[in-house]
Amino acid sequence: MELKLILEALLFSAQKPLSLKVIHDVLAAAVAHAEGDETVRALKKTKEAELVLALEELAKDHETAQRSYRLACVAGSWQFVTQPEYAPWLKALVGQKIRPPRLSQPALETLAIIAYRQPITRAEMEQVRGVSVDGVIQTLVERGLVDQLGRAEVVGRPMTYGTTALFLEYFGLRSLDDLPAADELRRIVLQKPESLVTADPGLATVPPEQLALSAEELVPESQTPKAEEPSATEEPPAKGPEE
Repeated sequence: MELKLILEALLFSAQKPLSLKVIHDVLAAAVAHAEGDETVRALKKTKEAELVLALEELAKDHETAQRSYRLACVAGSWQFVTQPEYAPWLKALVGQKIRPPRLSQPALETLAIIAYRQPITRAEMEQVRGVSVDGVIQTLVERGLVDQLGRAEVVGRPMTYGTTALFLEYFGLRSLDDLPAADELRRIVLQKPESLVTADPGLATVPPEQLALSAEELVPESQTPKAEEPSATEEPPAKGPEE
């Protein structure tokens, strides 16, 4: 029995998209229901690369057959989806899902910046766009397209943002590698804040040698005391008469 036909049966029966991990777990769990079938036992050891190859072959088979549906990988999970030209009949059958309003132009621009430059801070987004992104970020987070990833290791520890799996589903992408080329956006140089520096060894965030600043380096040049020198125009004091 071919692996791709087994995968076709799984995907056809599944009520949701299946990731490679879920498929692999199903192949492993099938041994308990195999009753000594050697084929089932052998498939338990199927590698991830073999699964991807079989799924891609299955997708090509359905594309060649020109079926009303196709096999697609969205956000790393595989599922059968109907071709868009059959939408009117499907809407009549199952109804039309109410989708959230479309993203505004500022939201799309900010989302593109995050997608191509993540992880990225709010200040860095504003460097690229040239305007505040506070309201836009809140909208993208509420829609589940963007999420907080952590804090940047710079002064102030600003929050960093990145796209979510829902972002991939929303745009029908397998992964971020499928994003269209945007070399110009990637080439924009962002000014990074200074890294965190502390004199406490227990809290140091940079190598110790970078923390060894001399006292002279810590005192601004304008505040460094200088030895008094006689003015060039000042005449020496006159000597009194010799006694």
